[in-house]
Amino acid sequence: MSTETLAAGLETALPTTLFRFATAGSVDDGKSTLVGRLLHDSKAILADTLDAVARTSADRGFGGDKGGIDLALLTDGLRAEREQGITIDVAYRYFATDRRSFILADCPGHVQYTKNTVTGASTADAVVVLIDARKGVLEQTRRHLSVLQLLRVAHVIVAVNKIDLVDFSEQVFRDIETDVQKVARELGLGSDGVADLLVVPVSALDGDNVVDRSERTPWYTGPALLEVLETLPAADELEAELESFRFPVQLVIRPQGALAPDAVAGGLDVEAYRDYRAYAGQITEGSVKVGDEVTVLSPGHEPRITRIIGIDFAGKELQEAAAPQSVAVRLADEIDIARGDTIAAAGTVRESTADLYASLAWLSPKPLREGQKVLVKHGTRTVQALVRNVTGKLDLATFNVEPASSLELNDIGHAQLRLAAPLPLENYLHHRRTGAFLVIDPMDGNTLAAGLVKDHPGDHEDERYVI
Repeated sequence: MSTETLAAGLETALPTTLFRFATAGSVDDGKSTLVGRLLHDSKAILADTLDAVARTSADRGFGGDKGGIDLALLTDGLRAEREQGITIDVAYRYFATDRRSFILADCPGHVQYTKNTVTGASTADAVVVLIDARKGVLEQTRRHLSVLQLLRVAHVIVAVNKIDLVDFSEQVFRDIETDVQKVARELGLGSDGVADLLVVPVSALDGDNVVDRSERTPWYTGPALLEVLETLPAADELEAELESFRFPVQLVIRPQGALAPDAVAGGLDVEAYRDYRAYAGQITEGSVKVGDEVTVLSPGHEPRITRIIGIDFAGKELQEAAAPQSVAVRLADEIDIARGDTIAAAGTVRESTADLYASLAWLSPKPLREGQKVLVKHGTRTVQALVRNVTGKLDLATFNVEPASSLELNDIGHAQLRLAAPLPLENYLHHRRTGAFLVIDPMDGNTLAAGLVKDHPGDHEDERYVI
């Protein structure tokens, strides 16, 4: 996406949806300060919180005679974070402007905390990657951009921070912009529908191009960072027309008259719910209407076709619903459905398979070995699995997949797993939510990896997907 295209888009009607974004970058690039500046300049900080941060800043001598405040204290809440001046865990903040509501995830920059970046970026509509203008593109920058390409984050914004420390040099900015675009091309970012990419010069400490456009960068004609975030479409908006209905069942609702006392006292008719049966969960993709034909996928059963006869939401009946709404759906036929089953638009799903080919972002200090037993959590179902082989890992210097037999902490690689029960797996390239899963340690329940389903290579007749 060019600066001119985005600037022109600002003149159109702005979206009012909830927007999730995350920050990433190397150590001391100023992520927490940028987040603090966004919160401060968008008037999202309560007066008492601001006073407390100002007092702490003064006690530490921050700002000198200016009486400035350490904006990073607005997000770094752990004692160790404040003492060391670094971010250790993902910090979530909620704020709103008159144009949009935001959920912001401030992610750590240290290499050992890359797993936290995966966590913050996995549900983000956009990720802001910070680069220190004095240092340029580093290995950690390449690592973060690799993760974002792997996760197919819809929008990537590279903020060249501390531009004030290089005297607002256009040449420094353009050199970094060129390097970023080179890395993006090598990864495939900004092309073929894999994210759009924008580079913005900012000073998080002084506020240049963060909320308002700065007069100290006359050579930059694009929008300020907040203007970009207020304008970009959320991932659900982009994918709403492209994805078919997917609904992992979380709970079967069968009250049989045992309704909440306060609901009954409020006039709810117990007899009307005597034979009520619905399936509750969150729509992960697409939309559904009353009357639509759907397929029910359950392990050990052939796909079953039925029809939606009702959609309930917060005591109201809806005619249609779409991702990411949480609803309860009623079906025309009495089918044995349990937690972990999937209801999907008829004629749009492959049959379940027990062979899983995947890309893995390894998040644990415990290495991945061939023959290892793990748990795979896909949607609302968790099954046992065996690691059949590791086929390679990504070299961050060349972005080539090199041969490997194991994966270590922060590695990005490819592996084949055999599942104990078949799952309705779909390629992450086309199904960002139903194509994602977690690898879990069966011994202690800790997350080992974030996984993305790849298309089956079909190299063995008995291992191909059933279409």
